[in-house]
Amino acid sequence: MTSADRAANSDERVRLDKWLWAARFYRTRSLAAQAIDTGQVRVSGERVKAAHAVRAGTRISVRRQALTWTIDVIAVADRRGNATEAAALYCETEDSAALREKTLAAQKAARARVLAQPAGRPTKRDRRRLEDFLNEP
Repeated sequence: MTSADRAANSDERVRLDKWLWAARFYRTRSLAAQAIDTGQVRVSGERVKAAHAVRAGTRISVRRQALTWTIDVIAVADRRGNATEAAALYCETEDSAALREKTLAAQKAARARVLAQPAGRPTKRDRRRLEDFLNEP
């Protein structure tokens, strides 16, 4: 059954943890179930159990570390396929994609600032510059 066939059959349902695994948000179903239990995955803004039935048209919010995906389910699948098939199961909202890109850019900038700082003790030249700066009126 292709993803187009799944989308046509909107009555089809699948467990939330199975769908997250099939859509490749988590490597295993147990990791998906653990994320659902800890509240990192919400369906229509509410906490649900791993056995919650997902069907086409459901809005899911997935939070992993500092990133959040808000997605609309297009099709359901209970088997894990390749990445192309997994990407056909959902559509990310524009607001979510923009916010995620902004967060990634901020993280990259913060990482660059940390790497730009010198490591270790200041040199004699650095200490003299600091003393000159602090002693200025």
